[in-house]
Amino acid sequence: MAASSQDRDASDGFSPRLATFYAAMFVFAGIVMPFFPVWLQAKGLDSRATGIVLAAPMLMRLVSVPLLARLADRWSAFRAALIAASVGSVLAYALLSQVAGFVPILLAVALASVATAPALPLTDAYALKGLGLRGRAYGPVRLWGSVAFVAANLGAGLVVDRIAPIHIIWLLVAALVMVAAVSLALRPLAAAPPPREELGVPGRKLLLSPGFWAITAAASLIQASHAVYYGFSVLDWRAKGLDATSIGGLWGLAVIAEIVLFAVSARLPKRLGPLGLVGLGACGAFIRWGAMSFDPPLALLPLLQLLHAFSFGATHLGSIQLLARIAPDRQSATAQGDFATVLALVMAGGMALAGVLYADLGGRAYAAMALAAALGGAFVLLARRFVGEPLA
Repeated sequence: MAASSQDRDASDGFSPRLATFYAAMFVFAGIVMPFFPVWLQAKGLDSRATGIVLAAPMLMRLVSVPLLARLADRWSAFRAALIAASVGSVLAYALLSQVAGFVPILLAVALASVATAPALPLTDAYALKGLGLRGRAYGPVRLWGSVAFVAANLGAGLVVDRIAPIHIIWLLVAALVMVAAVSLALRPLAAAPPPREELGVPGRKLLLSPGFWAITAAASLIQASHAVYYGFSVLDWRAKGLDATSIGGLWGLAVIAEIVLFAVSARLPKRLGPLGLVGLGACGAFIRWGAMSFDPPLALLPLLQLLHAFSFGATHLGSIQLLARIAPDRQSATAQGDFATVLALVMAGGMALAGVLYADLGGRAYAAMALAAALGGAFVLLARRFVGEPLA
């Protein structure tokens, strides 16, 4: 059966087409995350207005992600939903390029977020279902998104230095056109197999499942433990004398470690199941942030950055694969969408807390992140009880 599944993947090109789609999406992410605020500044928005505009996508995802995920599940239309979201994103950003002023930009960004926010959870649901039917692993396909993100950061930085900031919007539109074009090449999912035995989720009551919430709480806390790192590591390292090149190298090393884990994930021991990966992520995050809270010597930072493979990579791989296992067959997109929404809320809270803690404690704020990771590990043990999935 495995051989025939892989033959089908080779014949319809599902994996390379999906890998290309991930890469295209993360090219957009690699441009919009660092450089969209620069465009907003070029449009005349001050820091306060920019902050409000950047918060709009987070608020809109609370509505758009659960809604579109449920529609995709209801109609079994993952590919169609991805194409619609991709084309809608192009149109929304083209509209955004033509507006000016705080309120019109805010409304246009909110509209664009309706299309862009659900893309990643929908793609993960589509990927896990399609790759599972074809006997392929998720990690080696998803890694191309991380590779593209790094390449886009570097490439866009070179381009932005050579163009007027007001033209950054056209880089984003071009990236989204590429996403839309690649989405048309995505393959339809094969017919679903007969209903499978589910791990602790009765019927359709996903949101009433303690297993779902235990897994979501575990992964959200572990991922939110990165808040001080994401928000303030650059400031902290610059204050300690590191230059921009060294800091960029440290961030790049973390992403490389993540890519390596994705690449070898299909070869990890079978006894290390998805829940075991999340547990490994909790341990990696606890060690990483615990060490960072003691102001480690600069020579130790590269080793701590390698733990990103576990604190982020293992947590991501394990949680979405476990959600795919426990979700009822017609709620795979719903599970990924609701998980992504909760994770965004917890991360937002973590970022707000990180700002307060860093202002008062400096690098010692990492100690709170270690505690968050430890709490996430406790929820991993709780999830084991509900879903019956071994840690190893």
